[in-house]
Amino acid sequence: MVGNEPFGEDDDAATIMAGGCQCGRIRYALIVRDDEAYLCHCRMCQRATGGVAAALKAVAAGDLRWAGAEPDRYRSSPFARRGFCAACGTPLTYEPDDGEGLDVTVGSLDDPSRFRPVAHAGVESWHTAWLDTRDLPTQRTDQNSRITNKWIDSLGRIPD
Repeated sequence: MVGNEPFGEDDDAATIMAGGCQCGRIRYALIVRDDEAYLCHCRMCQRATGGVAAALKAVAAGDLRWAGAEPDRYRSSPFARRGFCAACGTPLTYEPDDGEGLDVTVGSLDDPSRFRPVAHAGVESWHTAWLDTRDLPTQRTDQNSRITNKWIDSLGRIPD
């Protein structure tokens, strides 16, 4: 079971990374042993994240530690639960009941840039128009005056 106790001895290739929900109520530390992640396109992941796919990092159950409050959990199937923050709605984990491993949402990591997708799962539900979007027009947040002005009016700055 995932707990709040400290990590044991790590191998030399491992890195400890931090993550959590949007509002900061739920935080975690994760031992990361490689940069591989995957995209799951199944309907349950689409519904759980509100996106066309979930970007997930598979980890051993013992490689995740909650730094205080654990996430709320929703039984999304007869054999798994999904961890999320009930305060802000951030999806955090997919946790099969067998306890052998779990998946962490890549976007919940403080710095998800390390990871690269190496596989697709649940392809019976994928939306191919969303797979390669590199030729679409792009815009940085700070180039969108409508959004920039809202941030500056409410927060005094554009957040990270």
